[in-house]
Amino acid sequence: MKIIIRKNSEEIADLVSERVLNLVFEQPNCVLGLATGSTPLETYQKIIEKAKNRNISFKNVKSFNLDEYCNNEDFFQSYRYFMDIHLFNHIDIQKENTFFPKSQAPENYDENIKKCGGIDLQILGIGRNGHIAFNEPNTPFESKTHITNLDEKTIQDNARFFHSIEQVPTQAVTMGISTILQAKEIHLIVSGKNKAKTVQTLLKGVDPSCPASILNTHPNTTIYLDQDAASEIESL
Repeated sequence: MKIIIRKNSEEIADLVSERVLNLVFEQPNCVLGLATGSTPLETYQKIIEKAKNRNISFKNVKSFNLDEYCNNEDFFQSYRYFMDIHLFNHIDIQKENTFFPKSQAPENYDENIKKCGGIDLQILGIGRNGHIAFNEPNTPFESKTHITNLDEKTIQDNARFFHSIEQVPTQAVTMGISTILQAKEIHLIVSGKNKAKTVQTLLKGVDPSCPASILNTHPNTTIYLDQDAASEIESL
């Protein structure tokens, strides 16, 4: 595992976007694993800007998103809508090559990823409770794409995107932990003081109560921390 600490989230976004664009340039038919939420927004904005400036095409790229709310694929807070608004509508990726897990037969998602040759580069964020995708604490490390009940902390964190906490979905379909670990390279972005304790737990070693800690076993993972997120590392 490689750890990179930068001053702020903008500097991290610059690094991650560079890696994505270099891969797309070198391997135009690559497969990307993408995340939603506030964490990757700056990275996506820089991808859009740099792709336009450098005339880098995503026409032959395929993407697989980490998760989607159950039975809410068409509503305004769906992750399909999020990705369209914040990335897909601004690059030349073909929408039929952008995939999201479905509540019906979620196990088909893993098969589809395999048919496409596997994920070349996976972008991740992390929840305050250590979740990656919607793999909540104590999710089996061998899990594949599945439906999950959202942890109360996750519901509280996601409430900022809704008018009230009652509107937040309580179930989602998510890539499993073993699915994520099959990516050839993983880039985990963490920013903010509220994630500092989570980072500390993550770096102590594999712990089922912190799903992201399994990344310690992946051979090609890079963790990007801003100074706030890295502020508790010295006390390990």
